Amino acid sequence: MGMDGGDDFSDDDEADGLRKVIHVDMDAFFASVEQRDNPELRGKPVAVGGAGGRGVVAAASYEARKFGVKSAMPSVTAKRLCPDLIFVRHRFDAYKEASARIREIFRHYTPHVEPLSLDEAYLDVTDDLRGVGSATRTAQLIRERIKAETRLTASAGVSYNKFLAKLASDQNKPDGLCIIKPGEGAAFVQSLPIRRFHGVGPKGAEKMAKLGIETGADLAKKDLGWLRQHFGSFGDYLYRAARGIDLRPVRANRIRKSVGGERTFSTDQHEPDELRETLERITGIVWDSIERTKARGRTVTLKMKYNDFRTVTRAHSVPHYVEGREEFAQISRDLLEAQLPLPLPIRLMGLTLSNLEQEAEKQAERSERSSGQLPLF
Repeated sequence: MGMDGGDDFSDDDEADGLRKVIHVDMDAFFASVEQRDNPELRGKPVAVGGAGGRGVVAAASYEARKFGVKSAMPSVTAKRLCPDLIFVRHRFDAYKEASARIREIFRHYTPHVEPLSLDEAYLDVTDDLRGVGSATRTAQLIRERIKAETRLTASAGVSYNKFLAKLASDQNKPDGLCIIKPGEGAAFVQSLPIRRFHGVGPKGAEKMAKLGIETGADLAKKDLGWLRQHFGSFGDYLYRAARGIDLRPVRANRIRKSVGGERTFSTDQHEPDELRETLERITGIVWDSIERTKARGRTVTLKMKYNDFRTVTRAHSVPHYVEGREEFAQISRDLLEAQLPLPLPIRLMGLTLSNLEQEAEKQAERSERSSGQLPLF
């Protein structure tokens, strides 16, 4: 596997029909913007979020992460882990401005950009529009330009599919580059601890360990039937992932269908008051995202994953767009209360807002086309 300055894809890789995918992930993005704009914060443990009460860490600098501070962590816990932690309020306008500049850099090299959030995106650079010569060199140029034009650092992964590129971008963080060449994907994945697989949380890793699965290599030894028996439909994903397989294309300008977030717990939760408190924290984080993206939707969905890996979702739709944080929070509370007491402890909770305005408009447009109300040409 090539690392920073390592081997590159050859021209033959494109001829063989393989894609060239880059995953770019900004390093501690929100916290890094704050440290960039305020010299007094540089080199110090910084958390973006509310400091007291039910405050939650939205992002943590690498100096804070050394103490175990993580995003979505209650601020009181973060402060206990790192007494010198400095809390700053979020400035989404500053983050969006930096993100917009970074996306301009991406689009200089390819129109095939699939943003996942303000701080990460997939790029398909199979077509070398700028004549750079290689996907690795393109990733290097992008990182150099981001640093020069925004004074922020980015890590990147280069490979032949999205799954591998995303794993690679996390390999040498911060400010690193990793290349997984054709033919190396399965070996790379199988060298990883199972916890590095997207979607496998602490409890999932614990369950897998009891089944003798601690690495990608252990997982690759299990056949599809066995994985389905123990993990249901999630087994299909695990089977492909252990072999470095991912057929998803990079989708530019994809339509956002929902806004949401979820949290996997380090210990299972069951007590009603504990669940209510967790829901309030998730509600706050998700509503901040809703406001940031200016999303308007009609459907609120509560997701819970039991400790036996069964997932349940409960949704409620209203005839109007959800009008504010309190209405969103109340619908969420009602969905949870209808499920209490839970039959089993849960390992994950999530909330989403869907049936969004832009999606509804496109559905109406399609309906009008099919009814002959819009011209076909």
